[in-house]
Amino acid sequence: MTVHVEPGTVVLYTDVACGWATVQLHRFYAARAEAGLDEHVRVDHRLFLLEDVNSMPLPKGLVDAEIPTFTDMVPDFGFRAWRRDASQWPITTLLTNEAVHAAKTQSLAAAEELDMALRKALFARSRAVSMLHEILAVAEKCESVDADALAAALDDGRARGQMMRDYRGRDESVQGSPHLFLADGSDVHNPGIEFHWEGGGEGQGDLVLDSDDPQAMALLVRRAVVR
Repeated sequence: MTVHVEPGTVVLYTDVACGWATVQLHRFYAARAEAGLDEHVRVDHRLFLLEDVNSMPLPKGLVDAEIPTFTDMVPDFGFRAWRRDASQWPITTLLTNEAVHAAKTQSLAAAEELDMALRKALFARSRAVSMLHEILAVAEKCESVDADALAAALDDGRARGQMMRDYRGRDESVQGSPHLFLADGSDVHNPGIEFHWEGGGEGQGDLVLDSDDPQAMALLVRRAVVR
């Protein structure tokens, strides 16, 4: 399957529980606003389900080890370590991601807003966003989202089929979350960022940021504009 990208959009393969994608989206939206392009460039959310790819829940220990780096990269996002009991850590985000895709049937703007609100709920406010009532409570605060319509869509599962078909049939070039595709045919995985783990595997050692170009997103936003 070739990734089709509509002019004026950026297709993003991601998982709500991906901290790297959260950093990149935060930068993308900031760069888009600074360039005055909020109404001209939209994100088309597609699923890259980490728990399925890795055949395991998102490890809390891995996220705990990543949070200090994310905080340094985007201090104004509000990343904080999980503040509830570890037993309340959301071990699945399938319904969470489905909610974003259900919101996308309302508009790309609705999906953008709900996606980022759910990321903030998870990474900044320690909310168990795998639970239906938490998802809907977050949606109620999103101006672009019709929360009642979202609730109905989650009850009957109307968005899951298309979301999963796209996920299962994704292009072989999709490397992970975040991977962005542009209408000009180009694509990039986690733009401007290189890192490695030192002294152990993921979440076991120290996360070392080898390179980080915050301007990578600003360049990507401008390339996505319809000329």
